[in-house]
Amino acid sequence: MATAEVEHTARTLADHLPVLQILVPFVAAPLIVLFGNRALAWPLAFIASAIAFVISCLLLAQVIDGGFISYAIGGWAPPLGIEYRVDATNALLLFLISGISTVALPYAFTSIRSEVPKRNHTLFYACYMLCFTGLLGVVITGDAFNVFVFLEISSLSTYVLVAQGAGRDKRALTAAYDYLIMGTIGATFFVIGLGMLYMSTGTLNMADLADRIADQGGNRTIRAAFAFIVVGMGLKVALMPLHLWLPNAYTFAPSAVTVFLAATSTKAAVYVLLRFMFSVYQPPFVFEVNTLYFIFIPFALLAMFVASFVAVFQSDFKRMLAYSSIAQIGYMLLGIAMLNTSGLTATVVHMFNHGITKGVLFMGVGALVLRAGSSFYDSIAGLGRRMPLTGAAIVVGGLSLIGVPGTAGFVSKWMLVQAAFENGFWWIAILVVLSSLLAVAYVWRVFEVIYLKEPAADAPRGDPPLPMLIPMLILAGACLWFGIDTQLTIGAAHTAAESLLEGSFGMAPSAAAVTETLGH
Repeated sequence: MATAEVEHTARTLADHLPVLQILVPFVAAPLIVLFGNRALAWPLAFIASAIAFVISCLLLAQVIDGGFISYAIGGWAPPLGIEYRVDATNALLLFLISGISTVALPYAFTSIRSEVPKRNHTLFYACYMLCFTGLLGVVITGDAFNVFVFLEISSLSTYVLVAQGAGRDKRALTAAYDYLIMGTIGATFFVIGLGMLYMSTGTLNMADLADRIADQGGNRTIRAAFAFIVVGMGLKVALMPLHLWLPNAYTFAPSAVTVFLAATSTKAAVYVLLRFMFSVYQPPFVFEVNTLYFIFIPFALLAMFVASFVAVFQSDFKRMLAYSSIAQIGYMLLGIAMLNTSGLTATVVHMFNHGITKGVLFMGVGALVLRAGSSFYDSIAGLGRRMPLTGAAIVVGGLSLIGVPGTAGFVSKWMLVQAAFENGFWWIAILVVLSSLLAVAYVWRVFEVIYLKEPAADAPRGDPPLPMLIPMLILAGACLWFGIDTQLTIGAAHTAAESLLEGSFGMAPSAAAVTETLGH
């Protein structure tokens, strides 16, 4: 269908929403450092995050039914200039990332006081804003090298955020260092792949890359670039066996940092894989199909079972959730490997649903740590009865993690089973169900610890302060809401899946498409 092009003689603030999505949190970071006042750091960060969330809602409303928004930075039209492009695929991720950030910041206001030294609070919020900016940029940009730039902005700030956990446990420094080494290797592989693509095509704009690659799919340099990009992003995604940085990073980082990272960072990396596999290289690329069937499916299944099995035997609630995240990433990659609309829809929906599920669970852990001083099972025994609302939120998150009907986690797992049956992979459908039974084992162990075990005589009583409790209950409510009302998530995900399978980067999705190019 023809793409409707809308030209503006006079541009309004609404026309600049794509760049404001990045600009607002990016400007907030140096402002926080410039003022250097702990009392101003949190309000500035929260206001910037809330504005970014409103912008993401407006962008999602414009593209959820199809179409795309193209914004040329500085009036330099693509492919020469850098382009921000928003469609249903990344609009849902922008909504998730900005929403989680906005909910996590009130939680952080209380939690970091007990986990991060006061002298580092200003630095904490500045790095948080940079990480937030980087993740939004990775998702919204339509320029391949810009993906790398934003990836490094988010990664470098993440290393600092993880290291802030050293105020409670010095092992956070080792975790940050390991993450730094692995993240640098992943980024190096990724940028080598981009260099090969540029050498072969002479462009870095994703839509332009797709057109030029289609004409020379047999080019060995382009094939090698694909391999480098997959391995590089595999490290960022924490695809097993490239996952070794994740458990320690999630376990020893401050609770608020773990909430934000677990809900957003790996999802942004999965998005980059989706973009390069379906929008840049496109499904007919034979080497890519082989990669999906013979590499992604085995490693996805390996992650689902091995990581879940390891999670069962953990004695630390936070580390158990970290291994669970590796298993859940396996579900996302399995949906990609199905190469059908249902599978890709399941992946996109699971990225969103897992984000809110892990958000509420890690918030629950942080609340327990605030009261008990540790996330080890022995320390949190019986606290579900002493902290009733926190325990209820953990139960809702745990049920969603398992995939119990009526929760968000069930929706995406059910769609993944459907996708497997559509391809005739009945054995994969059975394995998805079996891996969920492993989730029952490690989630039930948590329920047993916090409810059925007797608390210590000096165990604390009472839920955490309202700034921590309210965000937790909001995400718990979201787990239930999006398990019942799936119009937003499945609607956007289905539109995204159809666009990705067409091999388009919003090139011709529907007659309702909107192109906004600055300077035209």
